[in-house]
Amino acid sequence: MSDLTDALAERILVLDGAMGTMIQNHDPDEAEYRGQRFADWESDLKGNNDLLTLSNPDLIREISAAYAEAGSDIITTNTFSSTTIAQADYHMADLAWEMNVEAAKLAREVAEEYATPGKPRWVAGVIGPTNRTASISPDVNDPGKRNTDFNELAQAYGEAAEALLDGGVDIILMETIFDTLNAKAAIYAYRKLLRERNVDVPLMISGTITDASGRTLSGQTTEAFYNSVAHARPLTMGLNCALGPDALRQYVAEMSRITPCYTHAYPNAGLPNEFGEYDLQPDEMAEHIGEWAEAGLLNMAGGCCGSTPEHIGAIAQAVAGKTPRQRPDIKRAMRLSGLEPFTASA
Repeated sequence: MSDLTDALAERILVLDGAMGTMIQNHDPDEAEYRGQRFADWESDLKGNNDLLTLSNPDLIREISAAYAEAGSDIITTNTFSSTTIAQADYHMADLAWEMNVEAAKLAREVAEEYATPGKPRWVAGVIGPTNRTASISPDVNDPGKRNTDFNELAQAYGEAAEALLDGGVDIILMETIFDTLNAKAAIYAYRKLLRERNVDVPLMISGTITDASGRTLSGQTTEAFYNSVAHARPLTMGLNCALGPDALRQYVAEMSRITPCYTHAYPNAGLPNEFGEYDLQPDEMAEHIGEWAEAGLLNMAGGCCGSTPEHIGAIAQAVAGKTPRQRPDIKRAMRLSGLEPFTASA
C-alpha cells in the first residue's frame, strides 16, 4: 500500500460519510429490507442496515457512488454491524460472512468506477464495535456480569476481517470504539489473520469520545486509549462519532500531538436535536474541519452520523491544497495506560 502512504504524506485524504444517515433519508420500509430473498424471515428486519447489502444492493451502491462523486478518496463498506454477534439480534449470524464479502465487492466496484490516475480510490472494510461490551456490566446490580468475552469477540471480529479481505478491501477500519477491550480483541484477531495469510493490510483505528468528560465509554482518555492500542501499529489513528466538530477538536488535537502515525477524524454533523436529526450544515462542518487542517492536525478527514455527500463535498473543498499533518518525532519511552496514561521517564 505504498501508494496510500504516499498519498497520506502528500495531501489530506477524504473519507466518506455516514451510511446510516443516507439509508434513513431513503427511509426503506420492511419490504425493502426483506427483498425477495428474506420475504418470509422469522423476525422483523427493518433497521438492519447491513442486510441491505444483500436485499437492496443498488441502494448501497448508489450511496457509495454519491460519496465518491463528492470527492471521497476512501470508500467504506456497509458492514458496521456485520459480525455474528450483532447479527444475532436478527437471527442472521450465519449471514455475517456473506454481508462482509458482498459489501466489500460493492465498495470495490464503486472505487474502481471512480478511480482515475490522478485520484485513486481505496476501500476500507469497516468493523464496528458490536452491541456488546467486554469491560462494562449490562446489569447495574451485578458489576461483574458480562454478556461477551475476549475470545467470543476475537472470533467474531476475525471472521468479519477475513470475509472483508476475501471481498477485496485495501484497509481494515476498526471504528467507533467505545470499549478498548473490544478493540484489543479485534486487533488480536486482525494480526492473527495477517500472520496466517502472510499478507500486510493496513489498519485504521478510530476511537469514540462519548461526551464532554473527554473519555471513551470504558473510561479512558484519548492518550490512554492510544497507549492501549499502539501495539497494533496502525496506519492511521483517530476519532469519530458521538460529538460534533466543535466539541471534538480538543481531542483531535491531543491525538495529533501524541501519535507518530497518521491521524484521521470524522465527527458527527453536530449533536442530534429533539427529533434525533443533525443540524450542522455542510458549510459549517467544512469550516471547522478546514480550521483543523490549517492547524496541522489532520491526514484524513470525513464525516460520521448526520453527514451526507454534501458535507463530504464541502469538506473535500475545505482541505484541498492544505498541507497534511507532519508526523511528530515521538521520543521512545514506556507508555502505559489504565484510565489515565502513564509515561515512564527515561
